[in-house]
Amino acid sequence: MHPHLSTAVLARLREPRPYPALSILMPTHRREPDDAQDRVRLRNLVAEAEQRLEADPAVARECRLDVVGQLRAAVSAVDPAHAEEGLVLFAAPGEHHVWTVSRAVPERVVLSDTFLTRNLVAARTLARPYWVLVVAADRVSLWSGAGERLTERSDGTFPVTRSLEKRDVEREERVGDVPGTYGDERTRQFLRDADVAAVLALDADPRPLYIVGDAPALSLLAEVGTVAKHALTTVTHGGLAAGPASAVRDAVAPAVGEQSRHEVASLLGQLDRARSQKTFAGGLDEVWRGVSDGRVGLLAVEDTFRVIVRDHGDHLEPVAADEADARQDVVDEIVERALSSGARVRFVPDGTLAAAGRIASVLRH
Repeated sequence: MHPHLSTAVLARLREPRPYPALSILMPTHRREPDDAQDRVRLRNLVAEAEQRLEADPAVARECRLDVVGQLRAAVSAVDPAHAEEGLVLFAAPGEHHVWTVSRAVPERVVLSDTFLTRNLVAARTLARPYWVLVVAADRVSLWSGAGERLTERSDGTFPVTRSLEKRDVEREERVGDVPGTYGDERTRQFLRDADVAAVLALDADPRPLYIVGDAPALSLLAEVGTVAKHALTTVTHGGLAAGPASAVRDAVAPAVGEQSRHEVASLLGQLDRARSQKTFAGGLDEVWRGVSDGRVGLLAVEDTFRVIVRDHGDHLEPVAADEADARQDVVDEIVERALSSGARVRFVPDGTLAAAGRIASVLRH
């Protein structure tokens, strides 16, 4: 997953565009030797897309050349070293986008007036993105976490840095006066500035927040600002403001894992209450009807649940992938529809919803 696939970015990707907006999706492999077939598959899909553009009478020559150029630029930006479970390419006049996702996607080439975003939406939800704010007296860094990946945000706002004056460093080394650094008004102002920047980042892309730093840094940040009030937890661990990513990830991993377990337990409790209140829908058919009617308020899906179906109107029939009219990604479509209607969506470990057919929801009254 791209490290900055925020809610705002997704909203822009889902906006209507002048025809043709081209979407190419394909499953990929992380390791050799299976990844060798990915390059061949991608070339074939690109060739198919170019042929369809050329054969489409609704696409003018100038527009076709623009989109083909954007598609080729997207292909050149694909980095096989960072392959995940799926690859998503978007190309339209004047723009292209490349995303790797940690959730399998069907092989698709689609020409429309919008990009095919449902698989991106589902993958981002599955990844459970979060923020990590790492605090020190001379550097405050913000890290974007999603699944197994953690990336430092470097956008002109973060990291927030300053230079400690040489005499302060020498004094601390001589007398061990670390608290003196955090008692300095310049440090207080530095952390106020970092706090404001962090709050703005959270407002623009709300996610669970974890804050890491040594004890004096965490204490002063809580005293001078407000971002600490948004944190799920703080982790006392100094020396990580400059990373590396692996060390920051290891520092928050226990807290992230505990939060995930807490959320699953809370979710199961909500599903149990929905059963007693007759607002529970379980299994693909019931959930599909609920989300189609806009009645789903909470959706729960097992992590790897995927099914290929044919839609009979009142019933979704599981079918083979090569069946006519097969819907390859109905689970991702359910996820996107639920989110679009304002529902909360939560992926849970496989086996959690076995009794409910691997997908369940709480319906609105």
